[in-house]
Amino acid sequence: YDSGEIVIDGKSTKKFKNKDFDYYRNTYIGFIFQEFNLLEEYNVYDNIILSNKLQKEKVNLNIVDELLKKVGISGLGKRNINELSGGQKGRVAIARALIKNPNIILADEPTGNLDEETGKQIFEILKSISKEKLVIVVSHDRESAINYADGIIEISDGEIISNNVKFDSTENRIFKAKKSRLPFIDSMKFAFSN
Repeated sequence: YDSGEIVIDGKSTKKFKNKDFDYYRNTYIGFIFQEFNLLEEYNVYDNIILSNKLQKEKVNLNIVDELLKKVGISGLGKRNINELSGGQKGRVAIARALIKNPNIILADEPTGNLDEETGKQIFEILKSISKEKLVIVVSHDRESAINYADGIIEISDGEIISNNVKFDSTENRIFKAKKSRLPFIDSMKFAFSN
């Protein structure tokens, strides 16, 4: 940010070091990228549990299977990413964002590469998630924003031109981020596969 201050659960980011921003992102935010950023040579399970491994958390495939069911792709856990359709990849990306149970889901044009019907299904999944978590979608799709968003911030040339989003106070929450680092064996696996 260029000016002002961001306070996350009582902690000002003015005092953050680079690693603090990394820890914040890895703890508080689940990302869904426009290109999904899935590892094509790995299967669905491996792509999703990567977040658990980064946070040194025990992997529970029952929880992964529940997420796959929630996003509508039950039974595809062992399927390689390069065997999936665009809509299925989008659902894997959503499950990967949810596995670490973040407070915020940040989606960058999550339907940009999908057909209209599949895009609608993805927005419906994100809308259902928004009942439990803050879901922020960056999109040029005005119609979907109007149909699915609880609030819209419109930006043009880097300036906010309209904002109807209401914010709740988070004064009673305490900032607590998890350190993240990929285990050595997984780092070697990535190195050799790439």
